[in-house]
Amino acid sequence: MAELSEALLSVLPSIRVPKAGDRVHKDECAFSFDTPESDGGLYICMNTFLGFGKQYVKKHYEKTGQRVYLHLKKTRKLKEEDTNSSSGDPPRKKPTRLAIGVEGGFDIPEEKYEYDEHVKIVILPEHLDIPRDGLDGLPDMVKDRISSAIEAILTADSASRKQEVQAWDGEVRRVSRHAFSLQQLPNGVRIPPCGWKCSKCDMRENLWLNMTDGSILCGRRYFDGSGGNNHAVEHYRETGYPLAVKLGTITPDGADVYSYDEDDMVLDPSLAEHLAHFGIDMLKMQKTDKTMTELEIDMNQRIGEWELIQESGVQLKPLFGPGYTGIRNLGNSCYLNSVVQVIFSIPDFQRKYVDKIEKIFQNAPSDPTQDFSTQVAKLGHGLISGEYSKPSSIGEQQQDQKDIQDGIAPRMFKSLVGKGHPEFSTNRQQDAQEFFLHFINMVERNCRSSENPNEVFRFLVEEKLKCLATEKVKYTQRVDYIMQLPVPMEAALNKDELLEYEEKKRQAEEEKQPLPELVRAKVPFSSCLEAYGAPEQVDDFWSTALQAKSVALKTTRFASFPDYLVIQIKKFTFGLDWVPKKLDVSIEMPDELDISALRGTGLQPDEEEMPDIAPPLVTPDEPKAPMLDESVITQLVEMGFPMDACRKAVYYTGNSGAEAAMNWVMSHMDDPDFANPLVLPGSSGPGSTITCPDPPSEDSVATIVSMGFSRDQAMKALRATNNSLERAVDWIFSHIDDLDAEAAMDISEGRSAAESISESVPVGPKVRDGPGKYQLFAFISHMGTSTMCGHYVCHIKKDSRWVIYNDQKVCASEKPPKDLGYIYFYQRTIS
Repeated sequence: MAELSEALLSVLPSIRVPKAGDRVHKDECAFSFDTPESDGGLYICMNTFLGFGKQYVKKHYEKTGQRVYLHLKKTRKLKEEDTNSSSGDPPRKKPTRLAIGVEGGFDIPEEKYEYDEHVKIVILPEHLDIPRDGLDGLPDMVKDRISSAIEAILTADSASRKQEVQAWDGEVRRVSRHAFSLQQLPNGVRIPPCGWKCSKCDMRENLWLNMTDGSILCGRRYFDGSGGNNHAVEHYRETGYPLAVKLGTITPDGADVYSYDEDDMVLDPSLAEHLAHFGIDMLKMQKTDKTMTELEIDMNQRIGEWELIQESGVQLKPLFGPGYTGIRNLGNSCYLNSVVQVIFSIPDFQRKYVDKIEKIFQNAPSDPTQDFSTQVAKLGHGLISGEYSKPSSIGEQQQDQKDIQDGIAPRMFKSLVGKGHPEFSTNRQQDAQEFFLHFINMVERNCRSSENPNEVFRFLVEEKLKCLATEKVKYTQRVDYIMQLPVPMEAALNKDELLEYEEKKRQAEEEKQPLPELVRAKVPFSSCLEAYGAPEQVDDFWSTALQAKSVALKTTRFASFPDYLVIQIKKFTFGLDWVPKKLDVSIEMPDELDISALRGTGLQPDEEEMPDIAPPLVTPDEPKAPMLDESVITQLVEMGFPMDACRKAVYYTGNSGAEAAMNWVMSHMDDPDFANPLVLPGSSGPGSTITCPDPPSEDSVATIVSMGFSRDQAMKALRATNNSLERAVDWIFSHIDDLDAEAAMDISEGRSAAESISESVPVGPKVRDGPGKYQLFAFISHMGTSTMCGHYVCHIKKDSRWVIYNDQKVCASEKPPKDLGYIYFYQRTIS
């Protein structure tokens, strides 16, 4: 006891009690996926509150000198069955919420376990163990301080718990900004309790009550032709009255309320008062129509993607071992799971992060949970090593859950990559393609001039614009990571079947009969490829050859072919009313792909280039006022984007139309100055005053440098484009000749390497080029009608067989649905 007392007294000054703001990592090791349930338990530093597995705690002590750790060991066991419960499982209820693991949502296995917890203090390097109840006999001051620290650590919310939501839910709604200030007209309208009909057509279902004037109108038409005739949304556009409630969903507990202004389902705390204005007693209403979530679930089940993509109707063989590690769904994280499974199947990412894991960990900062390279290396090792690819640790599990792994739970990684991002920091479902690009961007920022695995995806796009009036051309190049493949629905091979299906569906809806079995459009891959390579007409194109607007043809080609070609099928698009919709289409993707015919040729001898003159965006009379297409701005604003952002989108795309402006908006939504007012370079005066621009951010400079340009070139490009990263890269490509000339001038004048472009640094991005022949090795599939809901899984070809990764389930695939994928990954074939 004397030895223990002496040891505790020596470490007492380093023991801290967690305070507000301290992150207590008591669920997961900072360098591995060890938890308190692991064989060695988890060691929590009682000074920094970082958690470490058995193999890393000694290294932390040697690096930091921290000696005292709280050791947690949890043993999981099956709960004793309730003898009073009836035998057998109750029948599965039909889901009523687009959610997993919540009341009314899709089922997940019930938590059948309880835990025995063992707590002790461990002092290094002696490795003295002191049980939690072994503090008796110590001086009261010492005992109280240590006991307080232990209790505070055990009761504190863990860092991961603060980030994690166990269930994903598509019904998370926010209070409308109009809820407490809604204008309601005193027009005497009274709504009967039943017998409703659209005031502009004969529809008696999917009806919405506008809560400003009491109009009853039908809802939007869905992408599959069902729904309404858009009369409610048209009424909003005419009047600006924002809130509507779906009739038939009103109960004493609430109702479906939609805000057209906010373009989302919302909560209305004043709903009872707003309904009473029209004579509706909310407490007496009963549900007679489906909620929007129920309709979404029905549509998902009707489409049948869920069964096909998850291969639910086939008994699949579970796989375990290196490279076959499942990932737990942390609440709407299936998009992340699918993307990282594919990325860490690529050798370049394995070499960068997994093979160099010891060096990365040695160089980790004092808080490795906030270090990108550390957490990516940890994730890659967890997926590749096989340490966590084992059957669930409880043997007495249900028969239908035998293929579930414990897998890994990348809470730290998810928290870190989503930090500060308006979407990925939330627990809402996200677009896998957007997350892929977000992750690629983070890799760019953190690799800087070191080895960059992103080079396997990076390629150059050549865009040719040909002015039809003068026949002159303009060539530009830009960096890209994804080939976005359009889907020409008019090329469907089964048009007659589709027309017959549409007619049967229309009749079924009129007669209120069950809908016929879905017929999915079958579009040839060759037609998609032709659509990608076909010239696109650009109206209102500013021709520098004419110094006036003209019509041009834009042709897109590859200036280089990457090692790994990522193809996104553009299934998600906008209808004429800007409502997002998903194209229900089957495309037989080839196992072998040759896109050599899409290689760009550059300027030809018989072609004449247009002058490189920026298009004027100002009038002679008002040199400071940009002439912007107000109709395009209005379209974007109606979609819910900030006015200033919409003005910038039109400005920076040169008044080239709604599609170009929309693409700019989607690409710049994460910019910190996205909603800031438009600032005109070199302008002055009210509304357009500009001071000296802020210096370019180091992240932007590093991103451009990582592409192979010098720091001077990066700085010059960013200053020339008002610090816009995307425009800066385009600017460099359009000024390559000037930069080469400047480099030669610098060298001829004998400037130092620090002041000039070194001859050893090539001008242009680091891209790998080679033959345009590929083989399919992975694809990510999406189930649902929107990227903002549903579920993602991925299939990867390993050891000459297809494997399905469905969160924690990793199985040999029997029928990989290659025709229903969303993102495809092709690997260059070696001739």
